[in-house]
Amino acid sequence: MPTLSSFFGVTIKMYSEPNSKHKLPHLHAEYQDEQAVYDFLGNVIEGEIQQSKHRLIVAWIEIHREDLILNWDLLQKGKKYFKITPLR
Repeated sequence: MPTLSSFFGVTIKMYSEPNSKHKLPHLHAEYQDEQAVYDFLGNVIEGEIQQSKHRLIVAWIEIHREDLILNWDLLQKGKKYFKITPLR
């Protein structure tokens, strides 16, 4: 699973599954032993991450929504993704 960004101990990943039937664009966030799946509006689809990191992830999604959409389209077509700037 390609890593798109990392910040403050959080790692953001997105699957590359060309020709799959994913219907909802999403990303995977990991922090220590916690994991959650988010849509591109910042809603948690599955899992849980501590509140302080959750807020950072939601802010990062809001800032980089267009980049996430572009990466989703690239990865689902089997093309190369690009890294996204982390929070600083």
